[in-house]
Amino acid sequence: MPRLTHLDRTGAANMVDVSEKDVTARVARAEGIVVTAPETIRLIRDGDAKKGDVLGTARLAGIMAAKRTHELIPLCHPLLLSKVAVDCAIDDALPGVRVSAEVKVAGQTGVEMEALTAVAVACLTIYDMVKAADRAMRIEGIRLLAKSGGRSGTYEAKA
Repeated sequence: MPRLTHLDRTGAANMVDVSEKDVTARVARAEGIVVTAPETIRLIRDGDAKKGDVLGTARLAGIMAAKRTHELIPLCHPLLLSKVAVDCAIDDALPGVRVSAEVKVAGQTGVEMEALTAVAVACLTIYDMVKAADRAMRIEGIRLLAKSGGRSGTYEAKA
């Protein structure tokens, strides 16, 4: 059984030892939303944001963030990701943008943090790109939707 993160004699934290874990296919999905004013959604949909393509840039930022999660979150393992997909969909009913990410790896540890990081950075990118038009935006509901693979099995969030 892998040793849990602990403090060494100097008080420094260590990564979880995953060397004894099997390499398995692992998948994680996460979501979050950016709640905006209806006028901001029109700006995004029409492509009139001063900084450019909001949703395309947010997708790219989320993918890049997933790949660099180990540089952002202390003690995360660097992983050779096999898939990172980020979707940003306008939802007029919010109004706002729903962001989702799916990350896959064949490895010894899961990709929940990568999926959550992808969503968080995509949401922050949306905020950054239209903040001049709508400072009252809110980023909400970032959460893990599902994970599979590995010793702990499958997890599905409740609706």
